[in-house]
Order: sequence, then C-alpha cells, then structure tokens
Amino acid sequence: MSTTHVIPKSAGAPGISAHREPALTIAPGTGERITFETDDTAYAQMHEHGDMAKVTAPLNPVTGPVHVEGAEPGDVLAVTIHDITFPGYAWSVFLPGAGALADVMGEQMITHRVEIDGDVVRLPGGRTAPTAPMIGCIGVAAADGEMSTVMPSYPTGGNLDLTDAAPGATVYLPVQVPGALLYVGDLHAVMGRGEATFVAIEAAGEATVSVELLKAPTGSLASLRAPRVETADEVICVGLGDPVQDSIQMAYESLFAVLTQDHGYSPADAYVTLSAVGHTELGGPTGSTDPDPLHPFRAVGAVTLARIGKEYLRS
Repeated sequence: MSTTHVIPKSAGAPGISAHREPALTIAPGTGERITFETDDTAYAQMHEHGDMAKVTAPLNPVTGPVHVEGAEPGDVLAVTIHDITFPGYAWSVFLPGAGALADVMGEQMITHRVEIDGDVVRLPGGRTAPTAPMIGCIGVAAADGEMSTVMPSYPTGGNLDLTDAAPGATVYLPVQVPGALLYVGDLHAVMGRGEATFVAIEAAGEATVSVELLKAPTGSLASLRAPRVETADEVICVGLGDPVQDSIQMAYESLFAVLTQDHGYSPADAYVTLSAVGHTELGGPTGSTDPDPLHPFRAVGAVTLARIGKEYLRS
C-alpha cells in the first residue's frame, strides 16, 4: 500500500502564496498520497453569532502548501483526487450581498446546519439529496502575488468551485513557481453546478490526492492558460475573462487545442465536432478579476467551462 501523508488543518490559512513555508515536500509520480484536512470554523461561528463582524476564523482557508520536487515554471502539475470524506454535518449559509439570490434574501445572514447521513444530505422538508463530494478550492501558487481563496479564480486555480473536481478526476494546473506549491480547501458535500448562491453545502473534511509532474509538456498542455479537469468520461477546459465572451473564447479555444494538438483532428473537423458535442456553461461564481472592495462578494468577469465526452476523442 502506498504511503499517505496527512497535512492537518492547522496548516491552513486564507490565500494561496508562493511565500508560505511548505507543510510537506514530496516527489511526484511515486503513488504516495496526501490527505489535506480542511476547516469550517468560520461557518460554525456564523451559525453561532449570525454576524460576520463576530467571525474571527478565516473564510475559505486552504491547507498546505505541498512542495513538489522538480517542479519548475512551464511544467504542469496533475493532481488526481482519490477520496473525500466528511464528518456527520455540513453548513448552508446565506452571506448578505453574495450570489444570485442576494436581492431577494435581504440583509440578514441565514445559517442552516445540514446533516450528512451516509451517502445523502438531509434537506429541509424531509427531502434528501445524494452526496457528491468535491474540492471547491485547489490551486498552485502564482508568480505575481498572493491569490485570494474567495474571489476571483486564477490561471493557476484557486476557488474554482467545479463539481467535476471530485474523486476519480485529475486536475491539471500550470506551474508558475519552483515547487508548484499546491493548496487544497473548501470541501463541499454537494453543490448545485455553478454555485449560483455563492455557497454550497460546505463541510470540513479530508481530501486525499496524489500528484504527477508533467515536465516541459507537449501538445495542448504546453500552453495551458487555466486549469483543466479530466474525469472518466469528459475533458473540461476552464476559461477566464471579462467580459464573459472572453471566458467562453478561452475555454473553447483550449478545448479546440485538445482536439487538434492531442487527438489528430484537423481544424475543420474539430470545428464540426465542437459545434455538435462541445458544451459550454458558466463555471463557479467567483469571477476572473478582483472584485470591487465596496462589493467584495460581487463577481467581476466570468469563469466558463467547455467540455466534451471522451467518446469523441481519437486515440
């Protein structure tokens, strides 16, 4: 059995930085696994006090970083998610001013403790929904300053809030600093795609991953401009931009590169294929540009996903 390293939640803090001391140094491609413990103290404090001014714990802390031996700018880090586990509860929180329902929810913070019962979460009214564990915040350090783990999303990851970042998936992240410096946090028991309310069913827990390093990658990964996710069934490219059309263009151009550079499609054939079965949708709600400080939960720019089923990829 492969070694599993555990990084405790005490190694968590807000922000993704190239200047934080590594919590772990690991060689890539060994099969060794890393379990990141994550924290939800901020949500517990919101539930207790009902007032952001009384919350002392950081919002959306991430655990890490992991220094990956040999990683250099221009490489790509492939992070495979193996498992995500939770305690028996999670949180749903309305933050005034945040999300698509901000205007109708009013100015009062609302919190709800959500029970996790085996493989379901218990919703109001006696209903249940299947759990769909995922990582909300995953990224490597940027070369030019600290990344927020609330808003926006970045070319090297961050608070992506993608339901595809789930067990069995591999997340590809462009390396910008030596060692890559991988961080993980913001686990969700289940989340509506796009996280339009800005908050999912949030839970502390443990995420177990392994890492491989793609040195001087070729094909479409050689020009990776934003994270990419590969599941058993799909390839999903992330686009970032302001206005939203720019994010659509980045995501779709990235998927076009997958077909033409990795799978032998001619540009004309790739165009026809994407026109038929290349799907785009809004990604997470965090935007692609720093928000206005006066409206810190209002996204600026957009995150778009472009996806295609693997049955359409030539071997």
